[in-house]
Amino acid sequence: MKKYLYIITALLLACSCSDFFEKTPANEFDSDIFFATENDLKLYSNGLINSALPEATDMTLGEDLYTDLCGTLDSKEFYRGSYNAGKASNWTTSIWSFPRRVAYMLENMPNCKNNVSEEIYNHYEGVARFWRAWITVKRMKVFGDVYYIDHVISADDTETLYAPREDREYIFHHVVQDLKFACENCLSSGAGIHTDGRIYINRYVALAFASRFCLYEGTYRKYHSKNPSTGKAWNNEYESYEDLLALAEQFSKTLIDTKAFSLNPDYRSLFVSAVLPTDEVIWGRTYSSELSVKHGTTFKYCSTTSSKQYSPTKEYVRMFLKTDGSLAPGEISVTEEFVDRDKRLAASVLTPGTLWRSAGGDSQELAPNWTWTKSGYQWIKWVQLEDDPFSGDGKSYNSIPIIRYGEILLNYAEAAAELGHMTEAIWNETIGALRTRAGVRNIYPGSAEYVADTWLREYYTQDVKHPVELSDIMLEIRRERVTELMLEGQSRYDDLMRWHLGDLIERRYNHVGWRGIYITEAEAKSGFMWAGKKYTVGTGASNENNYKITKSGDPKTWSLSEGTYGYVIYNYPLEWHDKMYTHPIPLSALAVNPDLGQNNGWQWQ
Repeated sequence: MKKYLYIITALLLACSCSDFFEKTPANEFDSDIFFATENDLKLYSNGLINSALPEATDMTLGEDLYTDLCGTLDSKEFYRGSYNAGKASNWTTSIWSFPRRVAYMLENMPNCKNNVSEEIYNHYEGVARFWRAWITVKRMKVFGDVYYIDHVISADDTETLYAPREDREYIFHHVVQDLKFACENCLSSGAGIHTDGRIYINRYVALAFASRFCLYEGTYRKYHSKNPSTGKAWNNEYESYEDLLALAEQFSKTLIDTKAFSLNPDYRSLFVSAVLPTDEVIWGRTYSSELSVKHGTTFKYCSTTSSKQYSPTKEYVRMFLKTDGSLAPGEISVTEEFVDRDKRLAASVLTPGTLWRSAGGDSQELAPNWTWTKSGYQWIKWVQLEDDPFSGDGKSYNSIPIIRYGEILLNYAEAAAELGHMTEAIWNETIGALRTRAGVRNIYPGSAEYVADTWLREYYTQDVKHPVELSDIMLEIRRERVTELMLEGQSRYDDLMRWHLGDLIERRYNHVGWRGIYITEAEAKSGFMWAGKKYTVGTGASNENNYKITKSGDPKTWSLSEGTYGYVIYNYPLEWHDKMYTHPIPLSALAVNPDLGQNNGWQWQ
């Protein structure tokens, strides 16, 4: 196998090779002169942050909104017949320019090796290698087999420009090497390294993403018997899935043992605070009202016309336990089901008694607006309920955690459970700690007090394309990932992909749509009250207080599960095929370089 197999065929789609490759990542300087001091390394690294640091919308309006646990007016490529290789357009110059900039740094930074300490030099090499791992995994999640770019490709290097894509296992082997180097060499303290802004790449950030990426790929290979790009069995030439899970466990435990982070006692503050809670946030992005650096998240969740009416489902709400550790009921009025529940539920979904403040400073109970949601439930996880948040776009100033300590605890628990290493002590340190923060009694699965959740088991194992045996511990970990991480980027989406459960996106409620609030027989006849407003379901026009119920089951209509009462069902046909575990290579890119090869299943689309 070649040492260097590269990419950039797609660059030809947007410009000529010579036009692109004659440009350096920073056209204003000569690399021989610029890469001479520690400050030069810092400046270039800051430029990488400026280019690639996830924005608010990447985290707050990510792929989780298009999964089994969130309904929406627009479900992207999952709507029937809406997506194929001919429509794909996401293999372009822009997605490959950043890895080239990283390669440029690694190729030129030896110029300053004699001018900085070995510790500083290795730190910045670790920063660059972190970014290379980060962007490679980001592309791999979309396309499967891609490229590992480890030097700046010249315009006349036609052999590598027109090479086939690299095998996923080969790629991730190099990702592991980059992550190991970053975890071992990036510093954890010092000026511009570990600050309250949580923006810089350091050892903690490297360990956190090594934990996430190795868990992702280890479980992906465990639950997928074949490489989705080729449809062929894994070759296991490099790390096995057990090796990757062991690394996930190791990286997670190492970060936990630093004791640099802890759980913030106020879960909701993690998502709505102007200042990042530094006790839990490992990496984040700061926004500021004073500096007019804002985003539009609140308005996107709370607008009739500008939003896609993102909607929590009954399945999502039912994942949350009661405070005594017992299971939550299904068929219960929305006005009653939030009593004595996991605190994270009220921090994520609008519940009776939730207050908001108008522009005039008045504090009042927030009533649901059913033109903002298709299910009767309403998201508030990222919504700032202050300063008249619903009056216009671009007014949100809450800073955004990108990765936080709560996830590391979950990664550690899952890796340990997958490897058969779970103990009650590890459970208490991870899942137990998260539940304690949420006000939920911690009960270890297998203890005399534990009651198995039949509904949860059926949800993950019945009527799925690739059923597997799951222990009670594993089911509870999967529950906890929902209640702790849902809506944070693409946590839920990634979980479904790696667990081989993409078909849950299509299945939802009996394969017809998303299931929302439960309407009792009495409520179906007379409605119910919330914050002084009456809510009804019936034949009248849909508005902020009424869902128009039909019995047709036609797409984009509401019905009731029992005909005249029951769960509100928003009918919306979706499709799932196993080829969707990867995106197709656009036909336009294949026309330039047929050796890219199409991902399995997309060849005739």
